Amino acid sequence: MDQSFKKTEKLKSQKLIEKLFSDGKSVAAYPLRLVYIKTSFDDAAKIKAGVSVSKRHFKKAVDRNRIKRLMREAYRLNKSKYFNNIPDQYAFMILYTGKSDIDFKTISKKMNTLMDVFLREQSNPKP
Repeated sequence: MDQSFKKTEKLKSQKLIEKLFSDGKSVAAYPLRLVYIKTSFDDAAKIKAGVSVSKRHFKKAVDRNRIKRLMREAYRLNKSKYFNNIPDQYAFMILYTGKSDIDFKTISKKMNTLMDVFLREQSNPKP
């Protein structure tokens, strides 16, 4: 898996997003939360991911877009480290649940923690 974030890897299907929030499972590493669901795609993508920031906590679109850019970049840089050997296909939505602004170094560290928690959850699923 390369370090790009191609169009085929972006979560865009409204039906899949609705299914993700209704049936998906969740893990968290404050201020990030990952909602995921095991699924299958028509294309070769192993994981389709989307990011979201609450409008309630960040009124200005400029602030929301900045945090979303940082989250996408942290995901893009770290995804090959975590998902090269994953056998299944997943849909991800990464949510920013914090109330204050954040820098890239912190968000990258939290993204690594979040992916570790996700992989641990997948290796030891709860009944």
